[in-house]
Amino acid sequence: MPLVTATDVVEIIEPKRQGPRGPGKPPRGFGGGGNGGGSGDSPARQRAYVTGMTVALGGILMFFMALVSAYIVRKGAGADWRALIVPKILWVNTAILVISSFTLSRSRRDFLRNDLQSFRHWWYVTTALGFLFLIGQLIAWRQLANAGVYLASNPSSSFFYVFTAAHGLHILGGLAALLAVAFHKGRRLTLATSSNVVAMYWHFMDGLWVFLFLLLTLGR
Repeated sequence: MPLVTATDVVEIIEPKRQGPRGPGKPPRGFGGGGNGGGSGDSPARQRAYVTGMTVALGGILMFFMALVSAYIVRKGAGADWRALIVPKILWVNTAILVISSFTLSRSRRDFLRNDLQSFRHWWYVTTALGFLFLIGQLIAWRQLANAGVYLASNPSSSFFYVFTAAHGLHILGGLAALLAVAFHKGRRLTLATSSNVVAMYWHFMDGLWVFLFLLLTLGR
């Protein structure tokens, strides 16, 4: 017996409306366009995805704030805390991630102008910058290891590795989402909605990293 999802029921009850552009033609900037574009999402479904991402980001924020609270408490709890000199490459990594937010915003603007070629170009650039950021974080770990600073060397180094590892895993998830949008061909989630939700996640991870970087450099 085939599985019927809530989404399928909504689509049956509330069929797509035919706008002034005619049946099957999505509004400008909200269709797949180009090669076999998909049909547009209903406003209710778009709001549902945005709400779901907002709730997920709230959970991620609570997780990292718990780590930050533990960092502050542990720093002031004992005399064994030694300030960690963060690798200078983290400055470069931070700049790369900030730039990726600008390229992602440029990509979204081009999408809303219905310039799908430019949209995909800047989307690919954002994805490449994300991979560069992760490579830079691995280089930072390698530099610390070469200097004899490991996870168990000191509480400050332990928190450094935990912060960067946790954030790196979330960036890796973001890269998977960026790639999924870049090669988006399906019709269940339109390019408009998926790119918007992924952009929310990426900008959040960018801002979160800037906060963690300032914490590790100024609050050490």
